[in-house]
Amino acid sequence: MQDLTEQFVELLRRTSTDRPADVRRALSEAHDREAPGSAARGALESILQNVELARQKSSPICQDTGTPIFFVRYPAGWSSRALGKQIRTAVSRATEKAYLRPNAVDSLSGKNSGTNLGDEAFPSLHFEEIEGDTLTVDLLLKGGGCENVGAQYSLPDNRLGADRDLQGVRRAVLDAVHQAQGLGCAPGVLGVSIGGDRGTSYAASKQQLLRRLDDTNPNPDLARMEAQLTQEANRLGVGPMGFGGATTVLGVKMTSQHRLPACYFVTVSYMCWADRRRRLTVRGDNPTIE
Repeated sequence: MQDLTEQFVELLRRTSTDRPADVRRALSEAHDREAPGSAARGALESILQNVELARQKSSPICQDTGTPIFFVRYPAGWSSRALGKQIRTAVSRATEKAYLRPNAVDSLSGKNSGTNLGDEAFPSLHFEEIEGDTLTVDLLLKGGGCENVGAQYSLPDNRLGADRDLQGVRRAVLDAVHQAQGLGCAPGVLGVSIGGDRGTSYAASKQQLLRRLDDTNPNPDLARMEAQLTQEANRLGVGPMGFGGATTVLGVKMTSQHRLPACYFVTVSYMCWADRRRRLTVRGDNPTIE
């Protein structure tokens, strides 16, 4: 199999320093919605300037370059062990090149590894063998600030008046947005998972953050709920960076999983305005980054 270490370094660079086109467009549209002279519009002006400077200088868009989370779908015959080794080498090299800030801290000693490499969970690697001959690697750089305001609900929730249905899900998601206020670096993107167990629900909610902001959920019920929640969250008035305004979220992305009869989890993963995600696709000898 190919040595893709340098392609993984480039994937990390692009993810850290250059926003996808749909994210830039959403931020620009959010800026235009805010009132001239308002704190919300000023915050988005600064964000858009930051986006352009990071792209021009190939510098991280934020000092917290986040946990690197890789979702790797590989063809039969490829080695997940070899791919994992290449990815970890690329993370270390990207840190040397200052595309990533050294962020991996031992929880017991408090010591920073200096390389963004920790135990087997840092960076976070998820492998799935698939049909066909195409390798797909999705990368999410998940910052600590937005990670702190993620939330998980077990329905029914009497405090919210939330039952085990989509209206109960709606109440849980809007409560998560309200509780986050400006702490997750709004306007954010929400990944929402309904069902599963506590662990699989969090993993599925983060995978939703890999979707484009302008896509449409193939499930019509979830598509309607995504649109409704986006509108309702933006009427809460939290606004960019918590300054108030018309744009609290850039989008809501939802999925559902089977669950045990005793459990009904709703998990909300919050992504900051930078929405750092990219995809590397390898077909034959032709790697491309989207």
